[in-house]
Amino acid sequence: MEAGSLEWLLVPMQQLVSWSAAGAMVFGGVVPYIPQYRDIRRTQNAEGFSTYVCLVLLVANILRILFWFGRHFESPLLWQSIIMIITMLLMLKLCTEVRVSNELNIKRRSFADFDLNYFWHWSKFTDYVQCVLTFTGVTGYITYLWLDSSLFVETLGFLAVFTEAMLGVPQLYRNYQNRSTEGMSVKMVLMWTSGDTFKTVYFILNQAPFQFSICGLLQVFVDIAILLQVYLYSYYPQKPVPHTVHPASTKAL
Repeated sequence: MEAGSLEWLLVPMQQLVSWSAAGAMVFGGVVPYIPQYRDIRRTQNAEGFSTYVCLVLLVANILRILFWFGRHFESPLLWQSIIMIITMLLMLKLCTEVRVSNELNIKRRSFADFDLNYFWHWSKFTDYVQCVLTFTGVTGYITYLWLDSSLFVETLGFLAVFTEAMLGVPQLYRNYQNRSTEGMSVKMVLMWTSGDTFKTVYFILNQAPFQFSICGLLQVFVDIAILLQVYLYSYYPQKPVPHTVHPASTKAL
């Protein structure tokens, strides 16, 4: 009787833990951007946040969704990608509006200009949406043509998670250029680190495709490097290194 009662109690508890972990995977990835979004909206200054973070996550999650069509993985990971894409578009919308409102007498740039010098430095949110839709259409068509190739599908999966693993690199480089982490939400990076650690453990325990686990570990290392920058530039302030930027892109990175 005791064994039966214990099993009756453990089964729903295990199910509850499983649902909680799945929920954390779906929504946990977007939580770090809430403090950054609020900071940008409050200060009306987006200089400390690199919008290339949005680019990296958009590309990574679009590729991950396409990978799902070739090799189905757990549904929470698929929903996580969908939620993340929506979140990054919202971040881009806010950053673009704030940046454009702070710029004076700057020539407007658009995606239709096809000027690589101003790639991802456009003046309207709709240009970013056009770029994302174009990328999705092209990669989606290529995936449709090569979906029967296991080599292509596995490569697509690796590119998806490797791109996501490079998430922190734009912010890492921006901090290095500025010799400062001012304007970057430390809470965001702390949440990155805890979330990526949880995500990597989740991948390993649930036997996700090996690409997920390897790149998850790489992502954690990048997060730790950014936290080291926070410590270094806080306790050992350094003068920023002068570097050339395009007039229209001064506040766009």
